[in-house]
Amino acid sequence: MASVELINVTKIYDNQVVAVKEANLEIKDREFAVLVGPSGCGKSTLLRMIAGLEEISKGEILIDGKVVNDVPPKNRDIAMVFQNYALYPHMTVFENMAFGLKLRRIPKEEIRKRVNDAAEILHIKDYLDRKPKMLSGGQRQRVAVGRAIVRNPKVFLFDEPLSNLDAKLRVQMRIEINRLYNRLNTTMIYVTHDQVEAMTMGTKIVVLKDGVIQQVDSPLNLYNAPVNRFVAGFIGSPAMNFFSGRLERNGGLFFVSELFRIELPESIARKFSSENRDIVLGVRPENIAEVGAPAGDNFSAGQTILVDVVEPIGNEIFLYFRDSSQSYCMRMPPDHVYKPGQNISVVLNLSKLYFFDSETGLCIA
Repeated sequence: MASVELINVTKIYDNQVVAVKEANLEIKDREFAVLVGPSGCGKSTLLRMIAGLEEISKGEILIDGKVVNDVPPKNRDIAMVFQNYALYPHMTVFENMAFGLKLRRIPKEEIRKRVNDAAEILHIKDYLDRKPKMLSGGQRQRVAVGRAIVRNPKVFLFDEPLSNLDAKLRVQMRIEINRLYNRLNTTMIYVTHDQVEAMTMGTKIVVLKDGVIQQVDSPLNLYNAPVNRFVAGFIGSPAMNFFSGRLERNGGLFFVSELFRIELPESIARKFSSENRDIVLGVRPENIAEVGAPAGDNFSAGQTILVDVVEPIGNEIFLYFRDSSQSYCMRMPPDHVYKPGQNISVVLNLSKLYFFDSETGLCIA
C-alpha cells in the first residue's frame, strides 16, 4: 500500500480559473480519506490530479514517497472508480473486470482467480456472465469497484461513486465500501458532496471550499471543533443554526439577537477580549430544547419562538422557526405534537455554543 502527499498543489485552467489553490495534504498508508465540499469546490479536480488525469499547474504530488507529477496514470499504480461506472457495454461482467489485467498480460489463471475473489467479496459471482445492461445500478457499481480491486493497486480513488443510486442503494453501497476498506486494509481516497457519506465512511475528512482546503480532521473533531463557519455549517444534518447578533455588557455578558437575549456563563465570557461587538452564534439543532425537557445549569433562560414548519420523520421531529431574514431548525422527540403558528419556549445548551467572527467567519470560541 502507499501514502499520498500533496505539496502546494494548484490547478489553474486556461481561462485563469483557479480550481485548486495551494493544497497541502498528507494521506497516510491505509487511511480512508474523504474529500467533501459543495459542487465546484475542486474535490474532483484534486482527485483527478492524483490519478494523473489532470495536469497540475504548480506543486508536487507524491505517491509512496515518490514525485509522480510526470508519471502517466497507468504507471501510478492507482485504480479509480467513476461516478458513471464506465463499463464496456459489449463485455460481460467477467470481461469488464478482467480487461485491465489482460492489457498487463497477467496469466489467465491468475486473472480468473482475481476476478472470482473480487466477485465473491462484492457478491456478484452469479452475474459474471451477464452484460451491464442486465444489471441494476447497484450491481453495476459493484462491477466497477471489482474492476479496481482485481488490480491490487497501491491507492483506490472513488469519484462520487454513489451519486447515481437511489437513497436505499446508497446506504447499502456505503456499508459495502466500508466493509471493503476494513477487509482490504488499503489506502482509499473518496470524493463526495454528501457530508453524511463523509462522516460515516472516512477516517480522515478533507473539507474544501472554492478550491481551498478548509480543515482536515477526523469526523468527530470536524463536528465538535470546526475551525470556521463554513465547516460548521457544512458538517452536520440538519445544518448548524447561525444567529447574527452582538455581545453586550450589562452586568454580565449577553449575546443579543433578533430572537434571543442570552446571558453567557463566565467560562465563555472570559474568552472574549472585547465587548459590544458584532458576532455570530452557532447552535446545532439538537442543542435547542423546549422548556420543561430535561435541562440543568448548562441551559439558558427560556426564550419564546413561533413554530413555522413541522417535519415529523419518525424517530424525531424537526421544528423550524424564523426571524425576519432566515429560518432555523431544532430537533424534538417524536412523542410531542406541534403545529405551525404555535408559540413554545426554548432553551439553548450553553456548553454547546459556537461563536464566529462576523467578518472572517473564523471560530472564536
